[in-house]
Amino acid sequence: MSKFKDKEGGVLLSLSGQWVSWTHTVAASTAFISALIVGISLHYHKIVQNEHYGYPDEWFPSVSATIGDRYPERSFFMIFIAITSGPRFMLVGLWYLLTRKPGHKLPGFVAFMGVFRTLTCGGWTYITSTDDHDWHDILMISYIVATLPWTTGCIALSPPNPRAITLRKYLAGAFFGTLVPLIYFFIQHKVHRVAGAYTTYAFFEWSLIILDVGFDAVTAIDFATFELVVRDVGGSSKGENRSSVPSAVLEKEKAKATGILPARFTWSEALDTIADVYHGFVFWTTLTSLGLVVWFFPLWYMGISGFEAFVMTSVSPFLLGIGPLRSLVQGNLRIVHLLSLAGIASYLVINPTMRLCVLGFGVAMSCLGWVATLSAESVHEVRFESKVLGLMVGLIMSSTAKFMWKTNNPIWPIMHAENGGWNGVGLTLGVLAALRFTRRSPLMSGSLSNDKNQKGSAMLAAFGIGGLFFGLHSLLSDTSTMILWVWEGFPIRGPYFSTHGWCTLAAMSLGLFGGIYKPNAAGGWVQYLAGTLGAMVLTFFSHWLGYFGALALATYLTAVSVPLLSAAAKKSPAVSFGLGFLIYNFLVLFHVWVVAYAFVPGGPLVREHTDWVMITMMTFIGLGVYNFQSSRPRRQQAKRPSASQHKKYFGASTLFINIVFLCAAFRRFPTNDYKPYHPEDRIVTAGIWTIHFSLDNDMWSSEYRMRDLIKEAELDVVGLLESDQQRIIMGNRDSTQFLAEDLGMYVDYGPGPNKHTWGAALLSKFPIVESKHHLLPSPVGELAPAIHATLDVYGQLIDVFVFHSGQEEDPEDRRLQSEYLADLMGSTPRPSILLSYLVTKPLKGNYNTYVSERSGMHDVDPTDWDRWCEYILFKGLKRVGYARLSRSTITDTELQVAKFVIPQSEVEIAQQRALSAEERDRRVEEGEVPEGWRFPALFRGQGVRGHRYHVFNEPRYYN
Repeated sequence: MSKFKDKEGGVLLSLSGQWVSWTHTVAASTAFISALIVGISLHYHKIVQNEHYGYPDEWFPSVSATIGDRYPERSFFMIFIAITSGPRFMLVGLWYLLTRKPGHKLPGFVAFMGVFRTLTCGGWTYITSTDDHDWHDILMISYIVATLPWTTGCIALSPPNPRAITLRKYLAGAFFGTLVPLIYFFIQHKVHRVAGAYTTYAFFEWSLIILDVGFDAVTAIDFATFELVVRDVGGSSKGENRSSVPSAVLEKEKAKATGILPARFTWSEALDTIADVYHGFVFWTTLTSLGLVVWFFPLWYMGISGFEAFVMTSVSPFLLGIGPLRSLVQGNLRIVHLLSLAGIASYLVINPTMRLCVLGFGVAMSCLGWVATLSAESVHEVRFESKVLGLMVGLIMSSTAKFMWKTNNPIWPIMHAENGGWNGVGLTLGVLAALRFTRRSPLMSGSLSNDKNQKGSAMLAAFGIGGLFFGLHSLLSDTSTMILWVWEGFPIRGPYFSTHGWCTLAAMSLGLFGGIYKPNAAGGWVQYLAGTLGAMVLTFFSHWLGYFGALALATYLTAVSVPLLSAAAKKSPAVSFGLGFLIYNFLVLFHVWVVAYAFVPGGPLVREHTDWVMITMMTFIGLGVYNFQSSRPRRQQAKRPSASQHKKYFGASTLFINIVFLCAAFRRFPTNDYKPYHPEDRIVTAGIWTIHFSLDNDMWSSEYRMRDLIKEAELDVVGLLESDQQRIIMGNRDSTQFLAEDLGMYVDYGPGPNKHTWGAALLSKFPIVESKHHLLPSPVGELAPAIHATLDVYGQLIDVFVFHSGQEEDPEDRRLQSEYLADLMGSTPRPSILLSYLVTKPLKGNYNTYVSERSGMHDVDPTDWDRWCEYILFKGLKRVGYARLSRSTITDTELQVAKFVIPQSEVEIAQQRALSAEERDRRVEEGEVPEGWRFPALFRGQGVRGHRYHVFNEPRYYN
């Protein structure tokens, strides 16, 4: 109620604080509602139209289409949202005055986030996607990220009013819960192009607006005790916080609403949490990079190089079996953890061999330091849980960082500034985190003889640790790994790496905190059976069913990590972790040999047996579960879940990482609006390239250099071979994600990492209508992968085959594969292109099976005698150009490219098929072909960055 008093009383105006909340609510609601009414009235059919469908398939506009696309609804929204800013800033200020308490930092932090959130709202409001798409998205994402601490902070600071607490709890829960169906229907619209999905998405989007405004409207309940006064005499007043102590019932209700938030925020505890998580991130960064750097050497030696021995650097915890050395390590943990940063600093070493040596030392120190820390802290529940949470949330952060950098960790030693690395920043933060991580003196766990008093077996604990770390590393160090296990090509019938990766991260997060709050349940046999079932479903099924098994397994692995690490830390660290990492290394080699069997002794015994690897992993974890069960007292009092401060800090950090992941996923949503380079000429430029697992000759990640060459060569379609990197030795990464998204292309990864091939992938500027994956006959040698894809090219269906033949040492395999592929190519009547690695000489042997009446395919240039591996074949198309581009130091194989004109009718296709060999292969000069048919001139002569036309020294043209 407002009041007016005479000037003698000194008060000109007084009104209830509720008016600030109501003014904010009315102004914000009017901004959106007025824009919606005006938009529907004036531009209904235009604002319900999207890139795929319009009215009547889509009949309700999205928020963004309503407020940002057209005049005058855009102006209505901007005017009222500007009016909202005044009461908005007042609302944030009043909330701070209401919640501030001496010695508490959380109210100030929440107020800061409230102001920041308000400013970013103004940013994405007045900078529309039409004005500047990138800044609009950045500000929108910043607003969403700031909503998390604002919402949860308001709940944590809420005064003891049960009605307000309940409303905030339900509104916040509904807000974040709505994000799940919102994302689902956006995927249905954007990726699957389902008619009507965008309208459903729009309803959830408008629901978010209502819930967001409604959450802030609850402050009207709390501001009822405030009175705003305007006096005619200037002065400052000091508000008094209410000192009433909430009842136990209200405190219980508030704690339930607060969830993962600490009741009393301190910067010291927050910094401890950040340091623990980042140091855990550093551990996983060094461990996951070791196999990748080791792999460089056998890759270039084409066999065992001797450098494989460096994988054993992780068994350094064996050193803790030496009593004096164990005491020395535990007494100098800060030095050990700082030395572990050598793994991050190794990027400074240019020479690949020396870089591996430095990295190996860093891995040894990292494993030694972490195991010694866990062993020392195992006598104190809270400190031990904090370290375990730091280690495991560090894994979640590592997976998130790889997703943000499109499956490369930005501080791996194969990264540097030239290919997107943030190594310097990562190393600096690593030093600060290590110093903070080790600021407390370690709690010594006593002599080794104490291990005899512990129930259970250190040997069984070691098997559990080995299976656990292998599962975490091989399946959860990248959110796209298990998605690619169940990937079977187009049309999409399961999860997609960029749109569903968060589901894996969410499962990891839920599993971890389930294990923290219920460790006995996580270490139980029922949960073990559920995890084993998930592993089997993932191994034997594809599409959504297989991925549901993956989510079950992800949840289980992070949940069981808590009891397994706890049981192992109480045993002799030399046995439980030293032997544990040795067993982990055995599983790493086992999981490599199933595909690399042709290059290792005894490899054929385990060829193509990923199922054996999974069974062994789950068996070892089962032994660890048995040890945990036998270590527990037979009778113990049931412990209620603890809501101690450290768990809430780590919970908040995990939730923040999840929100960052979702924002990155929003930025990575496929646009599906890709354009070829020369549509006016109906030209397709196709290429084939063996990319050597995206490691260049100097052991740097080569995605940026590959992207530049593919873009400058103007490739519309490209086949990539030796492209499957979703294994520990290749870093569990996927270069095709970066290339496809940066170049604006559709991508088919090809046969997944559980199909035991070296990989074949397809990138296309044209929509992939359908694709099938093939594993060609390989009774002796390595499996030969193939992709058979149908593309919609300028309205004409064209078949593209990408194929990698078996190795030279197995001629019978290559003969059988040539017959299989010839039949496959001959089975389609459509115009076709083969982008391949054939391992044959031109005009000889299996070449005459690939190029034959049986296949119907023709060689792109039969006179090119200097080929052994890469070939481009075609049929039913007008071939107009062929060139070979030198690789520089990117890989060991050149890029071969060809240009084709797409026929417009069946008559033109028939005419191309009817051409004689002489007519088809008639060469002409470059000046005789149109400008749009020509290859880029920048590769002539010396070319650019080591890339030039070679062999012929210039492209060849045909007419």
